[in-house]
Amino acid sequence: MKGKQIAIIVAVLVIVGYLYSLPVKGLIKPKEGHANNGMVAGSKPAPAANISADMVSATAKTAIGANLSAKITDLESQLKQAAGEKQKEELQRQLAKQWDDVNQPAPAAFYYLELARKQHDFNDWLNAGTRFNDAYRLSQDSSLQSAFVMNAVEALQNANKLQPDNLDAKAGLGVAYVNGGAPSPMQGISLLLEVVAKDPNNRSANLNLGMFSMKSGQYEKAVVRFKTLIAQKPEVEPYFYLAESYKQLGQKQQAIDAYQKCKELMPDPTFGKRIDDFIKELKN
Repeated sequence: MKGKQIAIIVAVLVIVGYLYSLPVKGLIKPKEGHANNGMVAGSKPAPAANISADMVSATAKTAIGANLSAKITDLESQLKQAAGEKQKEELQRQLAKQWDDVNQPAPAAFYYLELARKQHDFNDWLNAGTRFNDAYRLSQDSSLQSAFVMNAVEALQNANKLQPDNLDAKAGLGVAYVNGGAPSPMQGISLLLEVVAKDPNNRSANLNLGMFSMKSGQYEKAVVRFKTLIAQKPEVEPYFYLAESYKQLGQKQQAIDAYQKCKELMPDPTFGKRIDDFIKELKN
């Protein structure tokens, strides 16, 4: 199975576990008629621990195995021995790309952040912030999440300053704010709604608004978001969340149909067995 397929499976299972196993971070249903898209978010993470690229790299290497880690370890050794700033930056960029290639956003994010702080380039800020957001949703460690969200805010605020009209940067900042990077998470929801007002099909905004709707119990709204994504491009992740939303709404056949699409899009035996289990539950 390809690395990207592995990453999708891990992302789906970890995120679903995050949505349903962890305490909901203040996302609640509003009073009837309250015009806030059905979401109010809550607590801000604790102050970020001193998390470094080396710390998250060790965990990521365990996830990808020794063979895929070998080149990365070699580049890390070269970085430690690099003589000049130019050589360090070249190696940091190589490391960021290598981590991207094996779908490990946390270490990639730290390298992009270091590059962005030195060069103040929009793409580096955007890459750093986007990957910190991805790392946040793949982690269940509160100390790591705190570091990820604070770094995401720094990166995406800088990206927005450089390109205020860029919707990817705006959507990313909205996600970071809802995750706890702003005094009021509604600042983040407002940014995401601003993005979909300008681009109704924006993937990041719709995906995250759908997920936030799920966490607040607003499954009807989640269904609309995920169907918008699927209409553009059928993918495992939105289909999985669509199935989960239908399941919570008691619409069993629609949930089964969406789970079946997940199996078609991800022809992996392990993943398929999990999907079969979900379907079996619904049929019983």
